[in-house]
Amino acid sequence: MHRIEEFYTFAPGGALLYPPDSTTMKTAIFPGTFDPFTRGHQAVVEEALGLFDRLIIAIGDNCNKHTLLTSENRLRLIKDLYASEQRVECVTYDTLTGELAREYGAVAIVRGVRNTVDFEYERTMAQINRRIFPEITTVVLFTPPDLTDIASSTVRELLAFGRDVSDMVPEGIDINDYLH
Repeated sequence: MHRIEEFYTFAPGGALLYPPDSTTMKTAIFPGTFDPFTRGHQAVVEEALGLFDRLIIAIGDNCNKHTLLTSENRLRLIKDLYASEQRVECVTYDTLTGELAREYGAVAIVRGVRNTVDFEYERTMAQINRRIFPEITTVVLFTPPDLTDIASSTVRELLAFGRDVSDMVPEGIDINDYLH
């Protein structure tokens, strides 16, 4: 169990010094393929920012997955979306998520859940991560009910049929700018 003293700096007498410096910030990793990044992902990021001082959106480069957007374009989309949010960083990675979390000094891995199927998968992953990386906690955040039907795979399929997906991706993002 982590103590608050591990995350924040206190002045003599116990007053909390805020904002924390880079050595005391609570950092979390939000990993995923994000192909493409959806409004559901965006909702998870917004909630995570209420819990953590810094959020690393980590784009997994999984060679077993056939993606619509290149990892470079997924990175660019997310960086464009959060350009004005200093607490969000975006990186690509091809290692275990727990290893990336350690590299960034993260205390948690954030996962978004839409339904019970997602939950069961995430519970298994959390247990495995706890076994291998016991110092890192998995935090499960539930997607808002009005966004639970949005999945990246659905967005990709609709795009393949030439359908408009603007209500499924973050407002202001034209997915066509990232397809090539």
